[in-house]
Amino acid sequence: MTGIPSVAPSRVGLIGYGLAGSVFHAPLIAATEGLALDTIVTANPERQQQARTEFPDVRIATAPDELWARADDLDLIVIASPNKTHVPLATAALKAGLPVVVDKPIAGTAAQARELAALADERGLLLSVFQNRRWDHDFLTLQQLLADGELGDVYRFESRFERWRPQLKGGWRESGDPAEVGGLLYDLGSHVVDQALVLFGPAASVYAESDVRRPGAEADDDTFIALTHTSGVRSHLYVSATTAQLGPRFRVLGSKAGYVKYGLDPQEDALREGERPTPGKNWGVEAENLWGRLGSGDSPLTGGGHPVPTQPGAYPAYYAAIAATLRGTGQNPVTALEAAAALDVLEAARRSARDGVAVTL
Repeated sequence: MTGIPSVAPSRVGLIGYGLAGSVFHAPLIAATEGLALDTIVTANPERQQQARTEFPDVRIATAPDELWARADDLDLIVIASPNKTHVPLATAALKAGLPVVVDKPIAGTAAQARELAALADERGLLLSVFQNRRWDHDFLTLQQLLADGELGDVYRFESRFERWRPQLKGGWRESGDPAEVGGLLYDLGSHVVDQALVLFGPAASVYAESDVRRPGAEADDDTFIALTHTSGVRSHLYVSATTAQLGPRFRVLGSKAGYVKYGLDPQEDALREGERPTPGKNWGVEAENLWGRLGSGDSPLTGGGHPVPTQPGAYPAYYAAIAATLRGTGQNPVTALEAAAALDVLEAARRSARDGVAVTL
């Protein structure tokens, strides 16, 4: 009896082994059936040693050019390097004939994102954007509540990605150089804007307030974005490093009820602590005392509404979808054109904050 032939896993080259590469991409790739982490690219000796310790069987390269020279040996390139390198590296990978995953933001402008999308289409290659917050536990739960009609017609969506970091950490993310594509608007803003567009559709207008609060800071560290969606929903989005008292992650108000959820998804902390999404593990599960509440008329903090079980977070689902797409059995989970739509909003927000006016899209 002849068995079904096994399919070799897709071989992945990962560029960058900082926070994004070491905490998110490498562990998730390694845990995904159908993917094999082949090469990690980093020129930093300490990160090279970290990579060798964490993935002893993986090759270490010092420059992306080493991947292009071995393009026939690889099936996917993942770009987790600083934002300013995303466009040139994705361009080089696509021209080398390799499918690409790019960490968010894919580019500094929507035009650049659309140019990359056109190049990928021309070459017939996958180009996907790592918007992992679409698989946050609270986002998945809210999607289900909306699908079930639990809130009725949504009037207002409030989303906060707030932190209390009064001291600067340094690095390119806090640089004021426009070439670095730093600041919270493009960092955390990429997440909250993408989530709002997925939930409630395209934005018709954008208003934003963006400030540099901390002494010595060069890039925005306290930003508010208001979207009016073509659906009529209004989204109020907050990203900040200067929030001494954190607000709810989500507050969603509808014609029937509201949903309020505090606290961040636990997956990032788990990955930082070295935990891995292995089969049979209760991955992304939140403690019951942290569940959000659904109800009307009273504050959830004084017992209003009832607790809603939070769905498990599912970051591994992103790379499972990528593996399926490479095999020809799935669809791109986050397209470059979707990322370009979010960049349209981010660019409009930057203009709005600068000029003090609402921007029509």
